[in-house]
Amino acid sequence: MSTRVTLGRTELKVSPVCYGAWQLSPKFWGPQPEDTVAAAMRKAVEVGVNFFDNADAYGEGHAESVMGRALKGLPRKDLVIATKVFWHWYDDGHRHGDLSRDYILRACEASLKRLQLEYIDLYQCHSWDPLTDPAETAGALKDLQRQGKIRHFGVSNWSVEQLRLGRKHAEYATLQPFYSLLKRGIETDLLPYCQHENMGVLVYSPLHNGLLSGKYTGTETFDDFRKNHGDFQGERFQKICARVAQLKEIASGYHLSTVQLVLATTIQHPGIHCAIAGIKTAEQIAEAAGAMGKQLSMDDWNKVRGLLNV
Repeated sequence: MSTRVTLGRTELKVSPVCYGAWQLSPKFWGPQPEDTVAAAMRKAVEVGVNFFDNADAYGEGHAESVMGRALKGLPRKDLVIATKVFWHWYDDGHRHGDLSRDYILRACEASLKRLQLEYIDLYQCHSWDPLTDPAETAGALKDLQRQGKIRHFGVSNWSVEQLRLGRKHAEYATLQPFYSLLKRGIETDLLPYCQHENMGVLVYSPLHNGLLSGKYTGTETFDDFRKNHGDFQGERFQKICARVAQLKEIASGYHLSTVQLVLATTIQHPGIHCAIAGIKTAEQIAEAAGAMGKQLSMDDWNKVRGLLNV
């Protein structure tokens, strides 16, 4: 039986490695073949991953539709499906943030239809909406919960103060923040807050958009959004790749790949329940799942983090 963790104060039992569907956003990653991605989603279940994270904004519903088709027919009780709401998009291609009551209710119905589900296990506010009263947002989410359309609700990309304000109106159960061993800023405020409040934390981009996978040398160029990312250019890119290469020796001592070592180090933090791995292929999710249940010594845990303090 694969490893399961309880997601904060919810009753959700989830795999500590979560399948992330952001890779299905053509805007960021270019077009991905649906059959390959669908095979990866089904492979995730085979290798013990039961937690899937999505968002309606990933390809304006495309990622949800692909996931709905890929997971159709699998036992619903064995899966934990998360998605998000925030980006209100229009036919002409523009979009803006929107956590108003009317939009949340409409967006949830649309996500349920695309995912081919009767309920969503975890419905998350994708970002903070400064124009909508937090009480209005909370009221809509609580109504969806009462109606049985969502089991729990949480947030993504909120600051500590936004969380404090939002949680005056509703019991947000989870937080999904950006986190990688190269960018550990949430350890100073968000993670301690969530630990104190027993909120579930599922971090995204733990492999830093592939930079911590160990497959780069520092000489590569990119044609996706990484072509404008400072960590993937020049001397910094080369320095990070050199440090990542040094992880192989530590990883081999645990019979792990570099990807598995990075993910294992990430989820060993007591404030982090799950690491969301952005997945394109079956081979990638099979490798990522190998990090589950692995424990590093305190010395090695700190060595890994020290190498990536770049």
